[in-house]
Amino acid sequence: MSLHTAAASLVTLAEGSEHGGNHESLNPYLTGGGALFALLLLLWITTRFNRDR
Repeated sequence: MSLHTAAASLVTLAEGSEHGGNHESLNPYLTGGGALFALLLLLWITTRFNRDR
């Protein structure tokens, strides 16, 4: 498979999706807020275990 045929098949695949790929039940603010909370929680846990500094 050459680069040209791979690019052509990817363009065809991208044009076939009509609804953009976003699911109706996914709220971007809730997803981003959850990810931010999880990262802040991991940062807090890491700083609690790193007491030698």
